[in-house]
Parts: sequence; C-alpha cells; structure tokens
Amino acid sequence: MKIYSIHDPEFKEYGHVVTGYEDLTSAIAQAMTEATPCPEEGTGYVPEEPALQKLEAAKKLAPSLFGGLPVQFGWCNGHNTKLNCLEYHRSSEFNLGTEDFILLLAKQSELTDWSLDSTAVRAFRVPAGTLIEVYATTMHYAPCQASKERGFRVLVALPEGTNTEMPQTEGKSSEDRLLFAHNKWLIAHADAPEAGKGAFVGIRGENIDIAGEI
Repeated sequence: MKIYSIHDPEFKEYGHVVTGYEDLTSAIAQAMTEATPCPEEGTGYVPEEPALQKLEAAKKLAPSLFGGLPVQFGWCNGHNTKLNCLEYHRSSEFNLGTEDFILLLAKQSELTDWSLDSTAVRAFRVPAGTLIEVYATTMHYAPCQASKERGFRVLVALPEGTNTEMPQTEGKSSEDRLLFAHNKWLIAHADAPEAGKGAFVGIRGENIDIAGEI
C-alpha cells in the first residue's frame, strides 16, 4: 500500500496542515510524552486527559480549533498497523504526534448503504510535531505506527463530549445503526474486535495491515 505524506496534494481532500502554533504544539507534545502512557501492545484511548486539559498551551490553542467551542484534549497511544474500523464525527478532529504516525483515511462520500470497500482507503504519514485537521467528512480510526521499533502518542482534540458513552436515539434513520458513542459513527471490518461488540460491519474486502510497509 502506498503511504502518502500529508504534504502531498492528495491529502487536501482529507484534511490540512495547521501552522502558526508551533510554540503551543511543542509544549503540548512534551506534556504528552511526560504524562500519557504508550501501551506495548494494542492502543489506549482517553477522550479527555486532565494533564493536557489544564495545560496553558492547550488553553491558548483551544479557541482556534473549533471557533471558541469547548474542546476536549485526549490521546490515542500505542502500537497498531491495522485498519479494523472507520469512524466519522459531525466535526473535524485535530491530531498531533510526538512521533511520526500514519493515518488510514477514506471519504464519507464514498459510502454506499453505509458500507465501503477497503480499496478506497488511503494511507498518510504525519511527521512528529505537526498539527493537522482531519475534516468531518473524512473517515479515520486509530493511528498506525510509522516504524516497527516505535509506537505512537497522538493528540486527539475534539468538541467536548465526543467519544463518550453511547447516546440513545429513536432509531428512525438507517445511519443510527452506526452510532457507537457521542458524535461517533463507526463502521467495522468483520475481523475487527469492535464487530464482536456490536459495531455495524460496513468495511468490505481486506482488513488493511501496513506492517509490511513500515
């Protein structure tokens, strides 16, 4: 699988690189290294990390991310090379890594009956210390490591309340089947652990694994 750079023109349809806040993002990345664990196997996710939330740099950055709306600063850390699932929000997501990492992305517009063939997925390498916006119309999931030897620590900044407990709906929309948490619509590959937890199985084809490409 070809791994593009976020600086390649192909990334423009999925998100963009945020510049001008390098002093703040440097402080946030340092705090992530010091305050958040990196599991040796699998991934860990915390929607809102107190050590980041109280950081002065995060408080200064927050108004620029969602135009003044409350922001939760969380993280996804660990080791991963598989696609497994794709999710989207009704909002952008901002990511920042302490190490290079890779995102597997697809466009929400490519869904048919809430399903997608995995051949539509593209891989993008994000350099350490680079803040990116992943558009609301871009499906994504857990980051992948960019090398065999090292895992990743990735900031996940979203509107407050995202990825918390499952909300209740009347279930009248077919899209409601995808709702997996607050502001989180998810499709899983049949081989993914999430499929066994009730996630909607909507990824067809190969469950992509980039272990051979890193």
